[in-house]
Amino acid sequence: MSQQAPNTSISASIFRAYDIRGIVDDSLTEEGVELIGRAIGAEAASRDEATVIVARDGRHSGKRLQAALIRGLRGAGRDVIDIGMVPTPVLYFATHTLEGTSSGVMVTGSHNPPDYNGFKIVLGGETLSGDAITALYQRIQDDALGEGEGSLREMDVREAYLERILGDVSLSGKIKAVVDCGNGVAGELGPQLIERLGAEMIPLFAEIDGDFPNHHPDPGKLENLEDLIRTVKETGADIGLAFDGDGDRLGVVTPKGEVIYPDRLMMAFAEDLLQRSPGARIIFDVKCTGNLAQVVENAGGTPEMWRTGHSLIKARMKETGAALAGEMSGHIFFKERWYGFDDGLYGAARLLEILAKQRATQGLDADAFFERFPQDLSTPELNAKVSDENKFAIVDKLAREGDFGEDGVKTTLDGIRVDYADGWGLCRASNTTPMLVLRFEGKSEEALARIQGQFRDALKQVAPEADLPF
Repeated sequence: MSQQAPNTSISASIFRAYDIRGIVDDSLTEEGVELIGRAIGAEAASRDEATVIVARDGRHSGKRLQAALIRGLRGAGRDVIDIGMVPTPVLYFATHTLEGTSSGVMVTGSHNPPDYNGFKIVLGGETLSGDAITALYQRIQDDALGEGEGSLREMDVREAYLERILGDVSLSGKIKAVVDCGNGVAGELGPQLIERLGAEMIPLFAEIDGDFPNHHPDPGKLENLEDLIRTVKETGADIGLAFDGDGDRLGVVTPKGEVIYPDRLMMAFAEDLLQRSPGARIIFDVKCTGNLAQVVENAGGTPEMWRTGHSLIKARMKETGAALAGEMSGHIFFKERWYGFDDGLYGAARLLEILAKQRATQGLDADAFFERFPQDLSTPELNAKVSDENKFAIVDKLAREGDFGEDGVKTTLDGIRVDYADGWGLCRASNTTPMLVLRFEGKSEEALARIQGQFRDALKQVAPEADLPF
């Protein structure tokens, strides 16, 4: 599958839809990373970006891969500002606030296993995705990598980042929060932020450790929230907050141990924001509940469903001027009062602000507050294994030929989603794995079973080889 660029061992397979990602010392080598740095540097030059900011998360391979990246960027004639080991949103913050550049590269494996690492790339304020990522590989193949000798300097933007949030968010009462950092890079600034906001803060796995010895830093998986749920109950905390490996996603647990999924969390953020910005556009991805659009409309906002992918969501926000966006994966993007990038730490601060206010004015705890927002029966994200070569063709055929009944409303924005009066179903091709991604929601057990059955029957017709998990 993977092609080889001339005179290198760099694989095309690491250039993904939203980022560059591979296994360290296998598909992602220091030699390859230096070439990637030169390709990014050459692309930055073509956009008249003289300076590129770099940072890394807490993975063991981060320091040496960041050094290789810097060599490549400087070799392409770009000046480099190294802001050290920080969460991904701090890198994004730097691209918005440091003078003379709006470009940056984050060395991060996000929520992937410890032996992975990769890069999230912003050039001239644009988060690279899709063709812009594969174009970097093409530059390496074509040896269009630029030449030069850029400078290097170090800067520390951590305090500026914290001060910016502390100047924006304030808590109107006392609140106790357990903060599970999962040994990810948010372990330093996350607890600091929550404490300096004035909350009583109980840290959990805040030591930055690239082996992730306690649990995997992915709050989207229920098994990774078990320690948080237990600690929230044991300590009588008002809320539990969980960050992923690089701090750009947020997980939430209530005092009773209920996991508040990101689409329901978006309801709270949207309702709060729309009190200040009536009519604002709120974007959410195709995996989100059908109730979210209704809540946004009821609160006076303009809902819009969009394609899954943090870089695609950010691009759409820029196009439309949306005030808020969110993905089912836990990426929440605030433009109102913030910069429009996904930031788990800032999202946590905004949630604490809302909950403290609700407690002070209405006497509501987090469980009572979130009960106000509708929640239907739903499945977790389901995966059906197929081949990488066929996954998009299967979904296209399903959208064209699948029988979903006369009362189903099809949306083919990203895969196929079919909405009914009593629920919905989704099937899309994963952009990162050889899988079909499916999710279902229904207002009753019967509705949920019926919708799953319709998708099952339709998939068996167009892809009998697919290994369906439902």
